[in-house]
Amino acid sequence: MNRKVFVVILILTFPLFLSGCLVTESKYMKKVAEADTQAKELASLQQKYEDLTKENTLLKDKIKELTADRDQLKEAFANATKAKADLENVLQARSDDLTKNVMELKKRTSDLDSENKALKENIAQLTKSKEEDQSIKKAQDELLQEMKYEVAKGQITITELKGKLTLDVVEKILFDSGEAEVKREGLAVLKRVVDILKNVKDKTIRVEGHTDNIPIKGHLAKIYPTNWELSSARAINVTRFLQKQGLDPVILSATAYGEYKPIADNSTSEGRAKNRRIAIVLLPKD
Repeated sequence: MNRKVFVVILILTFPLFLSGCLVTESKYMKKVAEADTQAKELASLQQKYEDLTKENTLLKDKIKELTADRDQLKEAFANATKAKADLENVLQARSDDLTKNVMELKKRTSDLDSENKALKENIAQLTKSKEEDQSIKKAQDELLQEMKYEVAKGQITITELKGKLTLDVVEKILFDSGEAEVKREGLAVLKRVVDILKNVKDKTIRVEGHTDNIPIKGHLAKIYPTNWELSSARAINVTRFLQKQGLDPVILSATAYGEYKPIADNSTSEGRAKNRRIAIVLLPKD
């Protein structure tokens, strides 16, 4: 092919080539733009990925930190629960001890109250006994002074034992033989005794009838079958006289012992004379 022809051909095809080149360049630029966009998107995604990875790492670290805190809290809670249980046990034990101590103190207080009450009663009783003893001693001294003539002659005996004052009056001062009515001389003696007994406080007065052991015989046996009946009648008559003289009948009583409480030997006339008696006994009130 000669040069002219080539030139002609070139001239004829150049527009076509130029047109084809323009189309290819347009696609290329589009692709380049697309690639650039994709690169930017990829870079953006890569940045997001890196950011998310970093955030994920931070979150994992936070999770580890929170997990450690949670474990510490669990341990602290467990320790606190154990400490609470231990404290409750200690408090319960202490409460039990205190309750026991309170009960013991209450019992001791009750015992002390009882002891105190008993002491007060004892003191009151001792005070009362002392006053009674003083009253008895005073009555004894006054009776001894008032009856010193009869005491000297052995007709009256005055004794005191453990707060009990006994005035023994022989039969012949008060009664005729075998009789239960108090004779005039006997009433005068009893009147002197009553004047002293009126001043004695917080005492009961028991009138005792006593005889010897000689059985009652003859016509008197119809009235007094035994010495009991005779001693009873005598004790009652003396008691009634004491009442008439102003002594409170509430504190008076009459008792018959007959021959069964002798103070002397009944085998002698002297002993029998002592056993035939009226005993006026001052006793503490029940």
